[in-house]
Amino acid sequence: FSCAVVQWFEKTTDRPDEDTGMWTVKSSFNANRSSFVGIIRIDSIYRAAHLIPIYGTQTILRELKHYHSYDAFRAFYVNRSADHHAFEISS
Repeated sequence: FSCAVVQWFEKTTDRPDEDTGMWTVKSSFNANRSSFVGIIRIDSIYRAAHLIPIYGTQTILRELKHYHSYDAFRAFYVNRSADHHAFEISS
């Protein structure tokens, strides 16, 4: 079977962000506080999500690499403006 490794996220609230209209999510964690990761069949993927970090008020270090984003930020916006399909799914 063709499979994919995914990192799971959960909603932070029951409604979209009041200012942006975008849903917010945070990483899901196991009981031992490690990221909840799973292996799923590719044919079960409906759509990829484009996540935008919620930056907050602290300065972001120039040394931060994009592949550290999941560890560096606590929550993310689900970008509903990434493309037409994302907009329809998240609206």
